[in-house]
Amino acid sequence: MTVVVGYVRTEEGEAAFASAIELLREGEQLVVVHKAEAAELVEHSAEQDADALHHELEARGVHPDIVTLFAGDEPADVIVAQAELQGARLVVIGLRRRSPVGKLLLGSTAQAVLFNSPCPVLCVRAARD
Repeated sequence: MTVVVGYVRTEEGEAAFASAIELLREGEQLVVVHKAEAAELVEHSAEQDADALHHELEARGVHPDIVTLFAGDEPADVIVAQAELQGARLVVIGLRRRSPVGKLLLGSTAQAVLFNSPCPVLCVRAARD
């Protein structure tokens, strides 16, 4: 089986990743759907960022498959497609607080994943101080 996690280098992304690792069962594969933020791509490409992430995770003892999102990719569509393709038992995503206007104008990746995922979805928030 597989666990799919949506990951961005934010507190919410780190919380989702930590939860996915914690829930990963022996012998299961972790698929990380990764979106590099624009600020991260100033000095290197999305592919280089994915390679760096892969090495960073392997140093933590995790051997993931990394799926990189590119401009024009809808994160929710890619996360759901990976869950379907991999026969995932779980999808893990991070949540952040958004205003009602922000939700109306920009939609909600979390909502799209929740409504379309072929398996259970765990939504996590970053720890509060």
